[in-house]
Formats: sequence, structure tokens, C-alpha cells
Amino acid sequence: MIFNKETAKKTAEVLLQINAIKLQPKDPFTWASGWKSPIYCDNRIVLSYPLIRNYIRETMARHIENHYGKPDVIAGVATGAIGIGALVAEYLNLPFVYVRPEAKKHGRQNQVEGHIEKGQTVVVVEDLISTGKSSLNAVAALKEAEVNVKGMVAIFSYGFDVAVKNFNDANIELHTLGNYENLLDQALDTNYITKAEQDILAQWNANPSEWNAN
Repeated sequence: MIFNKETAKKTAEVLLQINAIKLQPKDPFTWASGWKSPIYCDNRIVLSYPLIRNYIRETMARHIENHYGKPDVIAGVATGAIGIGALVAEYLNLPFVYVRPEAKKHGRQNQVEGHIEKGQTVVVVEDLISTGKSSLNAVAALKEAEVNVKGMVAIFSYGFDVAVKNFNDANIELHTLGNYENLLDQALDTNYITKAEQDILAQWNANPSEWNAN
């Protein structure tokens, strides 16, 4: 997973500022998977703040151009990355499609929504990477449509080892604007958390499925 430290610091700053990321080591959240977690990330909140939305859009667009050149199409992963993906595509003046978790059961039964043609180059936009499973499911759907997936750019990653392995196994390059390690550094520097809380948050990240707040 590739990221730029200066970008990661700024991304952490803005996500904490608008509470898109919340850190609660003493009062953990429960994820849909059942995991107890001292962090909750909802990057869709970014869409409600124009200045921050523009920062994320333009930074993502620069990353795409710098690392992949200009693709033929931008693809967002439903549902969280539809909004930011469309904004990135608009900024780059490119077509946009989005990818459902699975094909619709009715109508045209599409999994990829929008116009895309065989052989086109695509960069995937994602909002959040946890294990990477749903993100790579979208990549698989695009490959089934016989397009060339050049890589993926996401707003934030938890940096789990399993995600690194999953992306490596799928041979998909991932760039993230922000990452967990820099998030904790920024939160500590701004007194959002204490050093003791940073240690707890680091312990969770090392073994999230087994972590217990007590």
C-alpha cells in the first residue's frame, strides 16, 4: 500500500476535524462483523464539507494522474465511494461507472452500472479499506467486463496485514491518501488522544479480531 506521508498527515487532520473518523478506545464501537473497535470511519461525511471534499477530490485526482496517467474511466465502489468517485471523474473530465457488491436480481442484472467498453483502462476509487475483500470484489467484476484495471486509490486504510496480502495476491496496486499509523500520530500531536490511548489503538490494529477493550 503506497501513500505519501505529508498527504497522510493532512488527510488524518481533515477526517478527524469533521468526525469522519472517531477514536474511542475507552468506549469501543461494534462493527457489523462483530469486532470490537476503538475506531469508526465514515468517509461519506466528507461529501457534506465542500472545502474538505474538494481537497480529497483534487488530491485523489493528482494521485491518479501521477501514478497511472489518465485512464479511460473512473469506477467507484458502491455505495461509499460513488459520491467521491463521481467527483474525481468530474474533476478529470472522465466517464464514471460504479460497481455493485453483486449483480442486480432484476432488470438488466448489471453489477457494473454505467457505460464501459472492453479494453478500456480503469482506476478504481474507494472510500475505505479494511480487509480489502469488497474492494477486490469490485475489481473482479470489472475484470469480468474485460477492462484493464490499472489500480485503486482510497481515502483511508486501516493497514491490516490481511488487506496487504489480499491486494498482493490479486496483483492490484493500492494507493491511499491516509493510513492508520499517520492517523494515530496526528491524533496524538493534536491532543485528540493520549499516549496511553495511542498504545491501545495500536494494539487493536495489530490483532483486531481478538482485541478486547478490557
